[in-house]
Amino acid sequence: MTSTIDDQVETRTLHHWAGGKPVEGTSGRFSDVTNPATGAVTAHLPLADADEAASVIAAAQAAFPGWRDTSLSRRTQILFRFRELLNQRAPELAELITAEHGKVLSDAAGEVARGQEVVEFACGMPHLLKGSATENASTGVDVHSVRQPLGVVGIISPFNFPAMVPMWFFPIAVAAGNTVVLKPSEKVPSAALWMAELWREAGLPDGVFNVLNGDRTAVDALLTSPDVKSVSFVGSTPIARYVYETATAHGKRVQALGGAKNHMVVLPDADLDLAADQAVNAGFGSAGERCMAVSALVAVGDIADTLVDKIAERARALHTGDGRRSCDMGPLVTAAARERVTGYIDAGETEGATVVVDGRTGEYDADPAPDTDGGFFVGPTLLDRVGTGMSVYTDEIFGPVLSVLRVDTYEQAVDLVNANPYGNGTAIFTNDGGAARRFQNEVEVGMIGVNVPVPVPMAYYSFGGWKNSLFGDTHAHGTEGVHFFTRAKVVTTRWLDPSHAGVDLGFPTNG
Repeated sequence: MTSTIDDQVETRTLHHWAGGKPVEGTSGRFSDVTNPATGAVTAHLPLADADEAASVIAAAQAAFPGWRDTSLSRRTQILFRFRELLNQRAPELAELITAEHGKVLSDAAGEVARGQEVVEFACGMPHLLKGSATENASTGVDVHSVRQPLGVVGIISPFNFPAMVPMWFFPIAVAAGNTVVLKPSEKVPSAALWMAELWREAGLPDGVFNVLNGDRTAVDALLTSPDVKSVSFVGSTPIARYVYETATAHGKRVQALGGAKNHMVVLPDADLDLAADQAVNAGFGSAGERCMAVSALVAVGDIADTLVDKIAERARALHTGDGRRSCDMGPLVTAAARERVTGYIDAGETEGATVVVDGRTGEYDADPAPDTDGGFFVGPTLLDRVGTGMSVYTDEIFGPVLSVLRVDTYEQAVDLVNANPYGNGTAIFTNDGGAARRFQNEVEVGMIGVNVPVPVPMAYYSFGGWKNSLFGDTHAHGTEGVHFFTRAKVVTTRWLDPSHAGVDLGFPTNG
């Protein structure tokens, strides 16, 4: 939804952030930011044109030489101050996220906490950037390696994690000596601007962290600008592929994390109460708007009827409403998202799936507060007897819809997971250690959980999937993130010695 400046009535007008200060939009184009729980427009966001994007990128480019040459000790001190400020003010950020995304406050607070883990990891950058050295590699010749920053790096983040996903990237990029241009989702821009102000308070030099708001025009500016050396992206698979192909064609490093269809395999020996609890948590948390949400539950053997009943009982007890109040699940992010999700439920029913719990019809405990009447709500939805050809299975729905598929054997379950074009995350629930070990070896997915439904790694491991869930060969954060945001340089040194004088056109050899 877009608007003109004339439509602004009792709403905030947001801005970009460049050179350490707010920068007003000049393109004349604006997008409406809404509260998903009420449908009310809360802000107008400027959408950058090509000139505005170039100006923000230029601010980052101008700041790079000074930040690159800032000592690691000084950079780390600023990272620690950012960490402490974020710890003190995390509830503010969580409230901003809930107001624009809709997820419940506890979920937003958890998002901030998981992002903070990467900040803490980046505080160890002096150790992570240590090079190596070999003395007297050849006679009188020493060799050492260093890792140096790239320059300006672009980050394009999705709506579902306005704080955590950018924090997968920018703490490491900044600590390594790069300057950042963050392009947040236009649906949830305030978290990025809030973090920019926090960086300034922490003492980050002007221009090191910048925020560029916009749509495809802003994205394309980051993908094609010769001053941007890398692009980090999280979003849908079609856009991830576009980002990867466009940015690499312009000579950039790219890590483009795409969509998902995460399976949870439940073996007959599993604790079915535990499995039901975790299926509800992973399927309906954040209204299913997570790239690591469980959307396909694979019931193996004769447990399906019992497991479906247990999940249905728990799903019907969930309280859906305004995330700022006491509830279990909030709304979807936009009216369009609500229509898309209910459309998939319609299609699943038409194609033969059994609708066990129906979030379309109000078969959930909706918040009765009058200010939620215009909200974008869909309740928890459970579909049974889903087939692999149904759109509710083949497509990433990104909503509170859990599909149950029934198979007879472990082998059929693994084949099902491996045949899927996505490979982000998967989980197995079992009390059989041998089966779990076999599963983690055989399944073709990037992140595996054993009795853990949402296997998001700690910050010192890397986050990323396989197949159509990742374009590029580098995952987010962890040591892979450090390598992504730096490049290696090897220096070979010999201090002149008269014994090496003279002309010799032969290829240098060691000795």
